[in-house]
Amino acid sequence: MAYTLSTTKTFTNINCSNITSFKPLKLPLFWPWQKVKMGPLSVSPMGFGTWAWGNQLLWGYQTSMDDQLQQAFDLALQNGINLFDTADSYGTGRLNGQSERLLGKFIKESQALRGKQNEVVIATKFAAYPWRLTSGQFVNACRASLDRLQIDQLGIGQLHWSTANYAPLQEIALWDGLVAMYDKGLVRAVGVSNYGPQQLVKIHDYLKTRGVPLSSAQVQFSLLSMGKEQLEIKSVCDELGVRLISYSPLGLGILTGKYSSTKLPTGPRSLLFRQILPGLEPLLLAVREIAEKRGKTMPQVAINWCICKGTVPIPGIKSVRHVEDNLGALGWRLTNDEQLQLEFAAQESPRSMIQNIFQTR
Repeated sequence: MAYTLSTTKTFTNINCSNITSFKPLKLPLFWPWQKVKMGPLSVSPMGFGTWAWGNQLLWGYQTSMDDQLQQAFDLALQNGINLFDTADSYGTGRLNGQSERLLGKFIKESQALRGKQNEVVIATKFAAYPWRLTSGQFVNACRASLDRLQIDQLGIGQLHWSTANYAPLQEIALWDGLVAMYDKGLVRAVGVSNYGPQQLVKIHDYLKTRGVPLSSAQVQFSLLSMGKEQLEIKSVCDELGVRLISYSPLGLGILTGKYSSTKLPTGPRSLLFRQILPGLEPLLLAVREIAEKRGKTMPQVAINWCICKGTVPIPGIKSVRHVEDNLGALGWRLTNDEQLQLEFAAQESPRSMIQNIFQTR
């Protein structure tokens, strides 16, 4: 049989079984030079949070989810994500520390990481429990996390919250603990979480006198949480050269567009959503409008806004679907006009996200 093209050239005896189908080159969601500096580390423009891993009360975790979580972790790695945030307090009851244990297991078993485990940046947070009164106890907490994670060194060791509001003497011991774990080589960098602008400057200056740079500050930062204090924290971070990590960039799921006053999540979140959702119509309409115009989802727009503000968002993941959707926040940017539209809508919305009770000034 002969196949004749319009150019009149004739091809005979073509063995189609020998023709390899063309596979278009898959471009990365971001290039290596687009990684973000976080102290001495280079991290992906977005990381993933693991608060839900082990949390039965708020997120309905069950051990039967572990295979799905591992698939989600592997998919994130395959797409260039190398920052994963956790904490030694993540996990409820007997599952305390489960998030770290799962991360350690997944890192060890990952085919994509064979011989390259050091490329993953694990940022874990150490709880300021009332019985952690000395720097040595804080160092011991770090060693326990390393054991659960099955690694020799953390990417970032973070103080989960400040005790300045209720136990100021303990605060200095915890700062000294960060210094000690850094000096001992247990962490490559140190950071804080839930610190307000004033306390952030204090710990930055204290660590500087000890020869330890403050690399990151984690705070609730999103279109639902962009008040005066959040913007001041961002300004202080920029001035000090500290990278701001945005936790809850989707407002516990409110900005996904999945929920309404008549369609609430199960568990404790429903109480919060019932109070906040009725006052968020202007913001949710703006996010939805831009998402439809851009061919994106609402979560992708909300996360991209955080990236455009110069932060590293860490949306939580529980499934492959979450990873796939969140990855769509990379590789593009909202225009300045779109950012202003979202910010105006957020200011026009009479409700906003409640702040963490441990947030300091």
